[in-house]
Amino acid sequence: MSDKDTKDKKKKSALKDTAKDSVSKVESTLDTPADAAAAGIATSGEAATPQIGIQSQYVKDLSFENPGAPGSLVGATEPPDIQVNVEVQARPLKAESYEVSLHITASGKNGATTLFMLDLTYGSVCRVVGVPKESLQPVLLVECPRLLFPFARRVLSDATRDGGFPPLMLNPIDFLSLYREQQQSLAAEVSQKGANT
Repeated sequence: MSDKDTKDKKKKSALKDTAKDSVSKVESTLDTPADAAAAGIATSGEAATPQIGIQSQYVKDLSFENPGAPGSLVGATEPPDIQVNVEVQARPLKAESYEVSLHITASGKNGATTLFMLDLTYGSVCRVVGVPKESLQPVLLVECPRLLFPFARRVLSDATRDGGFPPLMLNPIDFLSLYREQQQSLAAEVSQKGANT
């Protein structure tokens, strides 16, 4: 072995040792709470950063009716008139966990003839941590449904396709606008009840 090969091996060995030292130094700096805080990592004693997570999601109820089949599937020249209704519901389960459900109904009609009716309740268990109580309702009724919607949309699409119709592809839903409308209608109901008493 030449002197050059020996020198190259020593350099490579020195580089490996240096790399190991720097990795171990980085790892050891996060062992103390002060270092973890400096790195932006929350320790158990600190207030939790707001977090929203989906623990599980599921089809809670699914109904698809095709009352005119097979006649409704042949000879249709015009696209059906589609009506869609979306509701969001939330209820507490246990500490920091909530059930959030999207209830979506859709129907397709051709004049007075009903082509299909679809009813889906798509649920999830959401874990919400570090959110102030005054912000909890908007998180449950806006942010969680926003995370669930693509999955519920796929179930609707598959159900209509499997029912013999073109897949029903819903446009994205503005859950914030739905929430605001719901709050306005609740406020109007409360003010109307107050005026009647």
